[in-house]
Amino acid sequence: MLDISPHLIEDGEALYLQLYRYFREEIQRGGLPSGTKLPSVRALSGFLHVSKTTVESAYHQLLAEGYIESRERSGFFVVDVDWDGPILKMPGKKQYPDVDAVRKEKERVHGITEVLPAPVRYDFHQAKVDAEHFPYERWRKYTNQCMQKENKSVLYYGDRQGEPLLREELARYLGRARGVQATPEQIVIGAGTQIMISLLGFMFGAQGQAVAMEEPGYNGVRSVFSHLGFEVRPIRLEDDGIDVEALSKSGARYVYITPSHQDPSGIVMPYAKRLKLLHWANQANGYIIEDDYDGEFRYHGRPIPSLQGLDTNGRVIYVGTFSKALLPSIRISYMVLPHELLKIYHKELIDFDQSASRIHQETLALFMKHGDWERHIRKMRTIYRKKHDAMLQLLQEQLGAHILLKGQDAGLSVTIEVASERTAIELAQIAAAEGIRVYPTSHKWMEPAQKGLPAFQFGFGGLSLEEMGEGIRLLKKAWAPYLQRH
Repeated sequence: MLDISPHLIEDGEALYLQLYRYFREEIQRGGLPSGTKLPSVRALSGFLHVSKTTVESAYHQLLAEGYIESRERSGFFVVDVDWDGPILKMPGKKQYPDVDAVRKEKERVHGITEVLPAPVRYDFHQAKVDAEHFPYERWRKYTNQCMQKENKSVLYYGDRQGEPLLREELARYLGRARGVQATPEQIVIGAGTQIMISLLGFMFGAQGQAVAMEEPGYNGVRSVFSHLGFEVRPIRLEDDGIDVEALSKSGARYVYITPSHQDPSGIVMPYAKRLKLLHWANQANGYIIEDDYDGEFRYHGRPIPSLQGLDTNGRVIYVGTFSKALLPSIRISYMVLPHELLKIYHKELIDFDQSASRIHQETLALFMKHGDWERHIRKMRTIYRKKHDAMLQLLQEQLGAHILLKGQDAGLSVTIEVASERTAIELAQIAAAEGIRVYPTSHKWMEPAQKGLPAFQFGFGGLSLEEMGEGIRLLKKAWAPYLQRH
């Protein structure tokens, strides 16, 4: 690998911006000559111990500003940079371009001033939860109850499939609230959705296998399948969800979907499309992985029952998490396996140790057993409905003429498309300069549309109503020079 040694500071500005500046300066000063091939996204993320998204974002910014080019099937290369602007001369040292002159030239050519991130004041991350209303006292009570000396067995390894009491409570809750057909024996607990997907990948066997995914879709799951050796086949979305006809033609026997609140578009798959999908699974002898990551939160009308609840042939694997409805830090997710897959699990994976904390599992089981979980869901649904409606109103009032709203009425975020000639990354940078963190959806595409508008997911869970209002108004002011009418 090239001699690449950026000094990345975790608590500083965004890592992708630090990496982007490092490459930009190396290219400007000649440290990376024209024609140099850059490391692949996977190789560099592994070498620097950062996410692939960080590297992809840095490369996309370099692409947008013309420092590198992407060659089909070959990778990223430094373009022919012929800089003849002012040079800062320092006796006895290498000559470097005048950074101010570079910035002014970029402003003259591109019409946009380079911006530096400010400390984060408003963070619109789509997965943040409302920490102010977490039931701290009740959770602490049940944790203390678990940790009594007479319960010292909690200090040892627990059930590999997950704590029995938690699986019992989950089976009861899922049947009542989500229409899921599940026995405790069908439930497998693990530390996060990516762990669940990894286990499924081991069960399916990656050799020569293809898995279909919504396009765009959750990149965290896509990354797991890719690392396991699956061929990921993107299936474009229709207005009501995944294109089932295109799925049938893809040749894949497995498909991962988010039907109750598609990530990132927000589409809620209707009943008729769900039946079509089940028909495909029966015909293809395939399996549907239904990720119901925030199905508890639907704000107008009743929550949509699960796809798994309509399945009569054991073709749906139901995956859920406590990250959105409770808190992400406990790292507890679960899946409900059809009986045929449960046999494979017991044969192939039963020796895998449990990945989720036994203490957290037992605390959560008591939290559910005593009714606190469903009380918490009811309370948070009311709180998030107010935040959701306030977010829609603010976006319409401040940016309505310049955006298209998508993905409303469910979950902890809404999605917008912005009428602007700037890229999503450029708009995110402009927002960052004012201390506003917004999140483009571009990394959730495998094959981005050539002429698509920049799109963002705006989370409202972790912000107060006042913070949302101040943040959106400040964002409008920052973006105003770059917006067009939709």
